[in-house]
Amino acid sequence: MMLDTLPIRDYELQLKEKVKRLQQRMAPFNAPNIRIFRSQPIHYRMRAEFRVWHDDDNLYHIMFDPQTKKRIIVDHFMAGSLLMNELMRAMIMAIRPSRVLRTKLFQLNYLTTLSGEAVITLIYHQPPDEKEWRKHAVKLREDLRAKGYRVNLISRAAKQKICIDYDYVEECLPVSGRMLHYRQIDNSFTQPNVGINIKMLEWALETTQDSQEDLLELYCGNGNFSLVLARNFARILATEIVKQSVEAAQHNLIANKIDNVQIIRMSATECTQAIQGIRKFKRMNNIHLHSYEWKTIFVNPPRSGLDDTTTKMMQAYQRIIYISCNLESLCQNLLTLAATHTIEQLALFDQFPYTNHIECGLLLVRKAKSVYL
Repeated sequence: MMLDTLPIRDYELQLKEKVKRLQQRMAPFNAPNIRIFRSQPIHYRMRAEFRVWHDDDNLYHIMFDPQTKKRIIVDHFMAGSLLMNELMRAMIMAIRPSRVLRTKLFQLNYLTTLSGEAVITLIYHQPPDEKEWRKHAVKLREDLRAKGYRVNLISRAAKQKICIDYDYVEECLPVSGRMLHYRQIDNSFTQPNVGINIKMLEWALETTQDSQEDLLELYCGNGNFSLVLARNFARILATEIVKQSVEAAQHNLIANKIDNVQIIRMSATECTQAIQGIRKFKRMNNIHLHSYEWKTIFVNPPRSGLDDTTTKMMQAYQRIIYISCNLESLCQNLLTLAATHTIEQLALFDQFPYTNHIECGLLLVRKAKSVYL
Protein backbone atom coordinates (compact mmCIF):
# COMPACT_ATOMS: atom_id res chain seq x y z
CA MET A 1 0.00 0.00 0.00
CA MET A 2 1.52 3.34 -1.04
CA LEU A 3 1.77 6.08 1.55
CA ASP A 4 0.74 8.70 -0.97
CA THR A 5 -2.74 7.13 -1.18
CA LEU A 6 -3.37 7.21 2.57
CA PRO A 7 -5.06 10.24 4.13
CA ILE A 8 -3.32 11.75 7.13
CA ARG A 9 -6.46 11.28 9.23
CA ASP A 10 -5.84 7.52 9.13
CA TYR A 11 -2.63 7.91 11.12
CA GLU A 12 -4.25 7.82 14.58
CA LEU A 13 -6.31 4.77 13.61
CA GLN A 14 -3.29 2.72 12.56
CA LEU A 15 -1.38 3.85 15.64
CA LYS A 16 -4.20 2.64 17.90
CA GLU A 17 -4.01 -0.76 16.23
CA LYS A 18 -0.29 -0.96 16.95
CA VAL A 19 -0.81 0.00 20.59
CA LYS A 20 -3.47 -2.68 20.94
CA ARG A 21 -1.25 -5.33 19.38
CA LEU A 22 1.72 -4.39 21.55
CA GLN A 23 -0.46 -4.51 24.67
CA GLN A 24 -1.67 -7.99 23.77
CA ARG A 25 1.83 -9.34 23.12
CA MET A 26 3.28 -7.80 26.28
CA ALA A 27 0.41 -8.89 28.57
CA PRO A 28 2.00 -12.27 29.46
CA PHE A 29 5.05 -10.37 30.74
CA ASN A 30 3.03 -8.01 33.01
CA ALA A 31 4.23 -4.95 31.16
CA PRO A 32 3.18 -1.48 32.36
CA ASN A 33 1.17 1.05 30.35
CA ILE A 34 2.69 1.95 27.01
CA ARG A 35 4.29 5.32 26.53
CA ILE A 36 3.49 6.33 22.94
CA PHE A 37 5.80 8.35 20.72
CA ARG A 38 3.98 9.51 17.62
CA SER A 39 5.62 10.14 14.29
CA GLN A 40 5.00 13.07 12.03
CA PRO A 41 2.35 11.80 9.61
CA ILE A 42 4.22 13.08 6.53
CA HIS A 43 7.82 13.85 5.47
CA TYR A 44 9.38 11.76 8.23
CA ARG A 45 11.71 9.47 6.23
CA MET A 46 15.25 10.69 5.61
CA ARG A 47 16.26 7.77 3.37
CA ALA A 48 14.46 5.72 0.73
CA GLU A 49 15.10 3.49 -2.28
CA PHE A 50 13.24 3.62 -5.59
CA ARG A 51 13.34 1.43 -8.65
CA VAL A 52 13.73 3.28 -11.94
CA TRP A 53 11.32 2.52 -14.78
CA HIS A 54 12.35 3.29 -18.37
CA ASP A 55 9.66 4.10 -20.92
CA ASP A 56 11.29 5.05 -24.23
CA ASP A 57 12.75 8.50 -23.58
CA ASN A 58 11.08 8.87 -20.20
CA LEU A 59 12.01 7.42 -16.83
CA TYR A 60 10.30 7.45 -13.47
CA HIS A 61 10.72 6.55 -9.83
CA ILE A 62 8.52 3.56 -9.10
CA MET A 63 7.52 1.35 -6.19
CA PHE A 64 5.49 -1.85 -6.17
CA ASP A 65 2.24 -2.36 -4.30
CA PRO A 66 3.10 -5.13 -1.77
CA GLN A 67 -0.32 -6.75 -2.23
CA THR A 68 -1.05 -6.48 -5.94
CA LYS A 69 2.61 -6.21 -7.07
CA LYS A 70 1.48 -3.53 -9.50
CA ARG A 71 3.96 -0.87 -10.53
CA ILE A 72 3.21 2.61 -9.17
CA ILE A 73 4.88 5.77 -10.47
CA VAL A 74 6.06 7.94 -7.58
CA ASP A 75 6.04 11.62 -8.47
CA HIS A 76 5.71 12.66 -4.84
CA PHE A 77 6.71 10.53 -1.86
CA MET A 78 4.62 11.67 1.10
CA ALA A 79 6.78 9.82 3.62
CA GLY A 80 10.03 11.29 2.31
CA SER A 81 11.64 14.46 3.56
CA LEU A 82 10.96 17.68 1.70
CA LEU A 83 14.58 17.70 0.55
CA MET A 84 14.21 14.16 -0.81
CA ASN A 85 11.14 15.14 -2.82
CA GLU A 86 12.92 18.13 -4.32
CA LEU A 87 15.93 16.00 -5.27
CA MET A 88 13.73 13.30 -6.78
CA ARG A 89 12.27 15.79 -9.24
CA ALA A 90 15.67 17.34 -9.98
CA MET A 91 17.31 13.96 -10.59
CA ILE A 92 14.71 12.71 -13.06
CA MET A 93 14.94 15.93 -15.05
CA ALA A 94 18.75 15.76 -15.08
CA ILE A 95 19.14 12.05 -15.86
CA ARG A 96 16.45 11.84 -18.55
CA PRO A 97 18.55 13.50 -21.32
CA SER A 98 21.86 11.88 -20.29
CA ARG A 99 22.63 8.60 -22.07
CA VAL A 100 25.64 7.95 -19.81
CA LEU A 101 23.75 8.40 -16.53
CA ARG A 102 20.55 6.62 -17.53
CA THR A 103 21.80 3.54 -19.40
CA LYS A 104 21.24 0.36 -17.32
CA LEU A 105 20.15 2.48 -14.33
CA PHE A 106 17.66 0.51 -12.25
CA GLN A 107 17.58 2.12 -8.79
CA LEU A 108 18.02 5.47 -7.05
CA ASN A 109 18.75 5.66 -3.31
CA TYR A 110 18.39 8.88 -1.35
CA LEU A 111 19.95 9.69 2.02
CA THR A 112 18.97 13.13 3.29
CA THR A 113 19.49 14.99 6.57
CA LEU A 114 18.12 17.73 8.79
CA SER A 115 21.43 19.51 8.22
CA GLY A 116 20.61 19.89 4.52
CA GLU A 117 23.18 17.44 3.13
CA ALA A 118 22.30 14.53 0.86
CA VAL A 119 23.88 11.56 -0.89
CA ILE A 120 22.22 10.05 -3.96
CA THR A 121 23.31 6.62 -5.14
CA LEU A 122 22.69 5.50 -8.73
CA ILE A 123 22.64 1.70 -8.99
CA TYR A 124 23.25 0.01 -12.35
CA HIS A 125 22.67 -3.44 -13.83
CA GLN A 126 26.12 -3.19 -15.44
CA PRO A 127 29.12 -1.07 -14.41
CA PRO A 128 29.29 2.15 -16.44
CA ASP A 129 32.50 3.46 -17.97
CA GLU A 130 34.08 5.12 -14.95
CA LYS A 131 35.71 8.03 -16.78
CA GLU A 132 32.57 8.93 -18.72
CA TRP A 133 30.26 8.43 -15.73
CA ARG A 134 32.44 10.55 -13.47
CA LYS A 135 32.52 13.40 -16.00
CA HIS A 136 28.73 13.51 -16.33
CA ALA A 137 28.13 12.97 -12.61
CA VAL A 138 30.43 15.83 -11.65
CA LYS A 139 28.53 18.14 -13.98
CA LEU A 140 25.21 16.97 -12.53
CA ARG A 141 26.43 17.49 -8.99
CA GLU A 142 27.67 20.99 -9.78
CA ASP A 143 24.34 21.83 -11.42
CA LEU A 144 22.53 20.66 -8.28
CA ARG A 145 24.86 22.62 -6.03
CA ALA A 146 24.32 25.72 -8.15
CA LYS A 147 20.63 25.37 -7.25
CA GLY A 148 21.53 25.31 -3.55
CA TYR A 149 21.59 21.55 -2.93
CA ARG A 150 24.50 20.21 -0.83
CA VAL A 151 24.60 16.85 -2.52
CA ASN A 152 27.07 14.19 -3.54
CA LEU A 153 26.66 11.34 -6.06
CA ILE A 154 27.70 7.69 -6.03
CA SER A 155 27.50 4.94 -8.64
CA ARG A 156 27.22 1.31 -7.57
CA ALA A 157 27.22 -1.81 -9.71
CA ALA A 158 28.62 -5.32 -9.40
CA LYS A 159 32.21 -5.06 -8.10
CA GLN A 160 32.29 -1.33 -8.80
CA LYS A 161 31.73 1.80 -6.72
CA ILE A 162 32.40 5.28 -8.07
CA CYS A 163 32.33 8.04 -5.51
CA ILE A 164 32.45 11.75 -6.26
CA ASP A 165 34.55 13.07 -3.34
CA TYR A 166 32.90 11.17 -0.45
CA ASP A 167 30.16 8.69 0.37
CA TYR A 168 28.60 10.10 3.51
CA VAL A 169 26.55 12.94 4.97
CA GLU A 170 27.08 14.88 8.17
CA GLU A 171 23.87 15.01 10.20
CA CYS A 172 23.13 17.28 13.18
CA LEU A 173 20.50 16.19 15.71
CA PRO A 174 19.16 18.30 18.60
CA VAL A 175 18.88 15.96 21.61
CA SER A 176 17.82 17.27 25.02
CA GLY A 177 19.41 20.67 24.60
CA ARG A 178 22.59 19.58 22.83
CA MET A 179 23.47 19.36 19.16
CA LEU A 180 25.09 16.06 18.19
CA HIS A 181 26.98 15.45 14.96
CA TYR A 182 26.67 12.12 13.16
CA ARG A 183 28.50 10.89 10.08
CA GLN A 184 26.12 8.64 8.13
CA ILE A 185 27.64 6.47 5.41
CA ASP A 186 26.02 5.36 2.15
CA ASN A 187 24.64 1.80 2.26
CA SER A 188 25.05 1.66 6.03
CA PHE A 189 22.22 1.46 8.57
CA THR A 190 20.77 4.68 9.98
CA GLN A 191 17.40 5.27 11.62
CA PRO A 192 15.11 6.37 8.75
CA ASN A 193 12.60 8.39 10.80
CA VAL A 194 14.66 11.26 12.17
CA GLY A 195 11.93 12.67 14.44
CA ILE A 196 11.35 9.30 16.08
CA ASN A 197 15.08 8.71 16.35
CA ILE A 198 15.44 11.91 18.38
CA LYS A 199 12.57 10.78 20.63
CA MET A 200 14.25 7.38 21.08
CA LEU A 201 17.52 9.05 22.05
CA GLU A 202 15.80 11.33 24.54
CA TRP A 203 13.86 8.40 26.03
CA ALA A 204 17.09 6.44 26.51
CA LEU A 205 18.71 9.47 28.11
CA GLU A 206 15.77 10.00 30.46
CA THR A 207 15.56 6.30 31.34
CA THR A 208 19.21 6.18 32.43
CA GLN A 209 19.48 9.64 34.01
CA ASP A 210 20.32 8.40 37.53
CA SER A 211 23.18 6.14 36.43
CA GLN A 212 26.53 6.38 38.17
CA GLU A 213 28.38 3.33 36.92
CA ASP A 214 29.56 2.08 33.51
CA LEU A 215 27.50 0.82 30.56
CA LEU A 216 27.88 -2.16 28.25
CA GLU A 217 26.30 -1.55 24.84
CA LEU A 218 25.79 -4.18 22.15
CA TYR A 219 24.99 -3.37 18.49
CA CYS A 220 26.04 0.28 18.74
CA GLY A 221 26.03 0.96 14.97
CA ASN A 222 27.47 4.39 14.17
CA GLY A 223 27.21 5.39 17.82
CA ASN A 224 23.62 6.59 17.53
CA PHE A 225 22.83 5.93 21.21
CA SER A 226 26.43 5.91 22.46
CA LEU A 227 26.92 9.63 21.89
CA VAL A 228 23.84 10.45 23.96
CA LEU A 229 24.30 7.92 26.76
CA ALA A 230 27.87 9.09 27.35
CA ARG A 231 26.32 11.91 29.41
CA ASN A 232 24.83 9.50 31.94
CA PHE A 233 27.58 6.93 32.46
CA ALA A 234 31.15 7.05 33.72
CA ARG A 235 32.37 4.87 30.86
CA ILE A 236 30.82 2.94 27.98
CA LEU A 237 32.18 -0.15 26.28
CA ALA A 238 30.30 -0.56 23.00
CA THR A 239 30.50 -3.25 20.34
CA GLU A 240 29.57 -3.40 16.66
CA ILE A 241 30.49 -5.96 14.00
CA VAL A 242 30.05 -3.88 10.79
CA LYS A 243 33.39 -2.28 9.91
CA GLN A 244 32.11 0.92 8.29
CA SER A 245 29.72 1.51 11.20
CA VAL A 246 32.60 1.16 13.65
CA GLU A 247 34.63 3.66 11.63
CA ALA A 248 31.70 6.10 11.58
CA ALA A 249 31.22 5.68 15.33
CA GLN A 250 34.90 6.40 15.99
CA HIS A 251 34.63 9.55 13.87
CA ASN A 252 31.46 10.63 15.66
CA LEU A 253 33.09 10.31 19.08
CA ILE A 254 35.93 12.60 17.99
CA ALA A 255 33.58 15.05 16.28
CA ASN A 256 31.51 15.38 19.47
CA LYS A 257 34.57 15.46 21.78
CA ILE A 258 33.43 12.39 23.72
CA ASP A 259 36.24 10.54 25.48
CA ASN A 260 34.48 8.08 27.79
CA VAL A 261 33.30 5.63 25.11
CA GLN A 262 35.38 2.71 23.83
CA ILE A 263 34.13 0.96 20.68
CA ILE A 264 35.28 -2.52 19.70
CA ARG A 265 34.58 -4.29 16.43
CA MET A 266 33.03 -7.45 17.81
CA SER A 267 29.79 -9.38 17.60
CA ALA A 268 27.47 -9.70 20.58
CA THR A 269 28.29 -13.40 20.83
CA GLU A 270 32.04 -12.69 20.85
CA CYS A 271 31.57 -10.02 23.50
CA THR A 272 29.64 -12.47 25.65
CA GLN A 273 32.42 -15.05 25.27
CA ALA A 274 35.04 -12.47 26.27
CA ILE A 275 33.09 -11.34 29.34
CA GLN A 276 32.54 -14.92 30.46
CA GLY A 277 36.21 -15.77 29.91
CA ILE A 278 35.41 -18.42 27.31
CA ARG A 279 37.61 -16.83 24.63
CA LYS A 280 40.36 -14.24 24.44
CA PHE A 281 40.55 -11.73 21.62
CA LYS A 282 43.63 -9.79 20.52
CA ARG A 283 41.46 -6.76 19.74
CA MET A 284 40.69 -6.55 23.47
CA ASN A 285 44.30 -6.74 24.69
CA ASN A 286 44.21 -3.13 25.87
CA ILE A 287 40.76 -3.39 27.43
CA HIS A 288 40.55 -4.42 31.06
CA LEU A 289 37.07 -5.91 31.35
CA HIS A 290 37.33 -6.39 35.10
CA SER A 291 37.85 -2.64 35.60
CA TYR A 292 34.30 -1.90 34.43
CA GLU A 293 31.47 -1.59 36.94
CA TRP A 294 28.54 -2.72 34.84
CA LYS A 295 25.03 -2.67 36.23
CA THR A 296 23.30 -1.65 33.01
CA ILE A 297 23.40 -3.20 29.54
CA PHE A 298 21.93 -1.54 26.43
CA VAL A 299 21.03 -3.62 23.37
CA ASN A 300 19.63 -2.65 19.97
CA PRO A 301 19.75 -5.93 18.03
CA PRO A 302 18.74 -6.59 14.39
CA ARG A 303 15.41 -8.18 13.52
CA SER A 304 16.68 -11.62 14.47
CA GLY A 305 16.99 -10.49 18.09
CA LEU A 306 19.51 -11.77 20.64
CA ASP A 307 21.11 -15.20 20.60
CA ASP A 308 20.43 -17.49 23.56
CA THR A 309 23.91 -17.16 25.06
CA THR A 310 23.81 -13.36 25.07
CA THR A 311 20.25 -13.32 26.43
CA LYS A 312 21.25 -15.52 29.36
CA MET A 313 24.37 -13.41 30.00
CA MET A 314 22.16 -10.30 30.28
CA GLN A 315 20.27 -11.82 33.22
CA ALA A 316 23.21 -10.90 35.45
CA TYR A 317 22.66 -7.14 34.94
CA GLN A 318 20.61 -4.97 37.25
CA ARG A 319 19.07 -3.01 34.36
CA ILE A 320 18.50 -3.87 30.72
CA ILE A 321 17.59 -1.29 28.09
CA TYR A 322 16.25 -3.14 25.06
CA ILE A 323 15.40 -1.37 21.78
CA SER A 324 13.51 -3.80 19.55
CA CYS A 325 12.62 -3.61 15.85
CA ASN A 326 10.89 -7.01 15.80
CA LEU A 327 8.12 -7.92 18.21
CA GLU A 328 8.47 -11.64 17.52
CA SER A 329 12.15 -11.92 18.42
CA LEU A 330 11.64 -9.60 21.39
CA CYS A 331 8.96 -11.86 22.86
CA GLN A 332 11.21 -14.86 22.34
CA ASN A 333 14.01 -13.13 24.29
CA LEU A 334 11.57 -12.08 27.02
CA LEU A 335 10.73 -15.73 27.72
CA THR A 336 14.23 -15.89 29.23
CA LEU A 337 14.61 -12.36 30.59
CA ALA A 338 11.22 -12.33 32.36
CA ALA A 339 12.46 -15.07 34.68
CA THR A 340 14.88 -12.63 36.31
CA HIS A 341 13.63 -9.17 35.34
CA THR A 342 10.48 -7.06 35.47
CA ILE A 343 9.47 -4.67 32.70
CA GLU A 344 9.42 -1.25 34.38
CA GLN A 345 8.95 0.88 31.25
CA LEU A 346 7.51 0.16 27.81
CA ALA A 347 7.61 2.65 24.95
CA LEU A 348 6.21 2.45 21.42
CA PHE A 349 8.20 4.39 18.82
CA ASP A 350 6.20 4.68 15.60
CA GLN A 351 9.20 4.48 13.32
CA PHE A 352 7.19 3.35 10.26
CA PRO A 353 3.69 4.91 10.08
CA TYR A 354 1.05 3.24 7.89
CA THR A 355 2.75 -0.16 8.25
CA ASN A 356 2.43 -3.06 10.70
CA HIS A 357 5.99 -2.53 11.92
CA ILE A 358 6.37 -1.99 15.68
CA GLU A 359 9.50 -0.53 17.24
CA CYS A 360 9.64 -0.37 21.02
CA GLY A 361 11.88 0.29 23.98
CA LEU A 362 11.90 -1.55 27.29
CA LEU A 363 13.51 -0.94 30.65
CA LEU A 364 13.86 -4.21 32.54
CA VAL A 365 14.92 -4.23 36.20
CA ARG A 366 16.28 -7.22 38.07
CA LYS A 367 13.83 -8.80 40.52
CA ALA A 368 14.80 -8.33 44.16
CA LYS A 369 14.86 -12.06 44.94
CA SER A 370 16.14 -13.18 41.56
CA VAL A 371 19.01 -15.64 41.60
CA TYR A 372 21.07 -15.61 38.40
CA LEU A 373 22.19 -19.08 37.36
